[in-house]
Amino acid sequence: MSGIVVLDEAAVQRLLRYQDLIPAIERALADLSAGRVVQPVRSVLPVAQHQGFFGVMPAFAGALGAKLVTFYPQNVGMHTHHAVIVLFRPETGEPLAMMDGRLITEMRTAAASAVATQRLARREASVLAILGSGVQAKSHLEALRLVRPFSEVRVWSPRHAQALAERHGVKATASPEDAVRGADVVVVAVSSRVPVLFGRWLSPGTHVNAIGATRPEWRELDDEVLARARLYVDSREAATQESGDVMAAPEVVAEIGEVVAGVQPGRRDALEITLFKSVGVAVEDVAAAALVHDKFLQSGARDA
Repeated sequence: MSGIVVLDEAAVQRLLRYQDLIPAIERALADLSAGRVVQPVRSVLPVAQHQGFFGVMPAFAGALGAKLVTFYPQNVGMHTHHAVIVLFRPETGEPLAMMDGRLITEMRTAAASAVATQRLARREASVLAILGSGVQAKSHLEALRLVRPFSEVRVWSPRHAQALAERHGVKATASPEDAVRGADVVVVAVSSRVPVLFGRWLSPGTHVNAIGATRPEWRELDDEVLARARLYVDSREAATQESGDVMAAPEVVAEIGEVVAGVQPGRRDALEITLFKSVGVAVEDVAAAALVHDKFLQSGARDA
């Protein structure tokens, strides 16, 4: 155990960049859809006394590891998600590294949406709408700007939208409808258990990334969104068990990894509405942690 690498959030932040992470998540999702990943659906333990959840998320995909994650949606003045990720040497089972997983969770979620946006949004997409003003709003703004050259970004949130807008030089709107109408790409990053995005607001050709409501009884999209959109997911197995939105949808068209691999089509024309519903899967965390570990080892070699 003395040789295990321990990295806190500040160290992860120094080592992890979207330019490296997005391709790594793209490969991980393609491997998942191709059956090259061993990964059970996450095990979730309710901590009902404190209105929280504790999740265990292992995966083997060349790299071997697991994320332990908590989700406390009622937290005020601190993050709602906290996590640690542990990596092991696949050949012997020896522990290699333990690192803070909160930032990795934040960044890999946005990176997965960037993969979906790259494959599903119209190439000329220029208007981005973000519902939410927390860490996922910020991370999606950064990641999606790497795959589409947005000329206008609108944000709405029940709280703090103006602060986010001023900090990042974007436009705050008075309502979610004002943000969404006419947008080419929409991100739903609001912690909600009831729909906050309505299908009547969506223009033909819109692409939606929806990343919340990851419990069977929760929804963030109304029935009209699901009826109008072609639905893609990160994992059929996970999404059909964990997402109330996916359970209510007419069908899942494909996993985004199948689109990356070219075995399923992405966007077919300029008018269809596409939807990527992300519940977050362990292979994303392990792939991101392996990338951080590799960067750490490389930095050590440079410093030696």
